Amino acid sequence: MLICLGASGAHFYYHRYFYGERDNRDKGAQPTGSTTGPMAPFGGQTMTQVRLAQLLPSLYIIRHMKDLGKGHRADAPAVAWQEVHEEQAGQRIDNFLMRVLKGVPKSHVYRILRSGEVRVNSKRIDATYKLIAGDKIRIPPVRVAISDVPAAPSSTGLSRRALFEDEGLLVIDKPAGVAVHGGSGVSSGVIERLRAERPQAKFLELVHRLDRETSGVLVIAKKRSALVHMHDQLRAGTTDKRYFALVQGQFKDAKRKVKAPLYKYTTAEGDRRVVVDPEGQSAETIFHRHRQFDEATLLEAQLLTGRTHQIRVHLCHLGHPIAGDDKYGDFAWNKELSKKGLRRMFLHAAQLEFEHPVSGERVRVESPIPEELAAFLDTLRPLVEK
Repeated sequence: MLICLGASGAHFYYHRYFYGERDNRDKGAQPTGSTTGPMAPFGGQTMTQVRLAQLLPSLYIIRHMKDLGKGHRADAPAVAWQEVHEEQAGQRIDNFLMRVLKGVPKSHVYRILRSGEVRVNSKRIDATYKLIAGDKIRIPPVRVAISDVPAAPSSTGLSRRALFEDEGLLVIDKPAGVAVHGGSGVSSGVIERLRAERPQAKFLELVHRLDRETSGVLVIAKKRSALVHMHDQLRAGTTDKRYFALVQGQFKDAKRKVKAPLYKYTTAEGDRRVVVDPEGQSAETIFHRHRQFDEATLLEAQLLTGRTHQIRVHLCHLGHPIAGDDKYGDFAWNKELSKKGLRRMFLHAAQLEFEHPVSGERVRVESPIPEELAAFLDTLRPLVEK
């Protein structure tokens, strides 16, 4: 019966029979404990008092364990307040929270935004709110599941793949097979891994993107001002981006400029696709013939615009799909190439030239063709002019 009382009930009776009787005795009143039956004195205390004194530690432990099961802990996270610095200004609150709350699912981030648990300057905001320097952000207690934290695999330490770095920019040699950011079934990408590798970094944002299977030069901004400056250059077309692509067949022209608008759509299965269409966005690429083989040509592609899948779709449109391209390529040819050792799409971001956002000087960053692609080229027979 005593256990059914719970910790609070036992605690009440404990005080009732210890302190209640003591108070009565201090006042000269008759003790409340009976001298016969279950309440008979036992060494100055009743039997019930003795049993309660023995049970209380166990009841307290049971109650404490229940509290732990509910997540109530002395070291539970508390509400946090953060002030927005100049370098953090301009970004959306949802992106800010995803970086600060590493390991917290996106769905939970949006839930605490919708519920109003996140406040800026003591006011509710939505996910599209853009931060201003000096904003004070209230971040509610959020538990991070250790298994959800995007850890950077030791074999792909992206910081060790840096081609260029200073106070404003980080340029890495992205490996093929790694998405630039998480989402669409990808738990973490380049930017999440870099943030995990550099937990003290206040700002890390992608300047541009590369397809998952494309390797090579990728730029990350370490300051908001650098990000804005680089985006201005990309929009103005003052950067020089060059890729190497191995394509099917003989590319006849030594140099060819392609102007073909690209239209982006999503299939019923949710797959993102791009086609050449008059209603699409303007897109321009200059192709330079680099090396010729019996069944393929190595091209250098110079991007004048930066549309999604631009090089891949332009080359498919010309009838020269990229080797290993599983979306726009020649699937039968890809199967043959796979037997010969090609295990990825042959598209590599080899060079990027831009104006440095701080010094104003022109900077050129280059990435050599990866070893696996160079080794595959060595297996091809060069074209012999007749």
